[in-house]
Amino acid sequence: MTITWDDFTKVEIRVGRVLSARPFPEARNPAYKLEIDFGDEIGTRKSSAQITDLYDIEDLPGRLVVAVVNFPPKQIGPMMSECLVTGFHDADGRVALCVPDAEVPLGTRLL
Repeated sequence: MTITWDDFTKVEIRVGRVLSARPFPEARNPAYKLEIDFGDEIGTRKSSAQITDLYDIEDLPGRLVVAVVNFPPKQIGPMMSECLVTGFHDADGRVALCVPDAEVPLGTRLL
């Protein structure tokens, strides 16, 4: 499927920094609850991320992540997810985070 540039620009993909990561035992699939800072314009958002196979919970705070911030909130178990953290499945189906390879200001938009 081909999309237009206007379609692409409707998706707000932003850089944030993980403030905290907690277990999410109520999730259907193994996941962490993340609190992510997207800077002054967007603020802090919560997300459920199925990244438990490749990431230890104690290593996540301080990491940069890339997330879609303009989806409507989605109820995931007892939590309301406010953004979608992006990643790629490896050959074994584990999720590897999509991250910038250098420091960029929080809230920077992918374009």
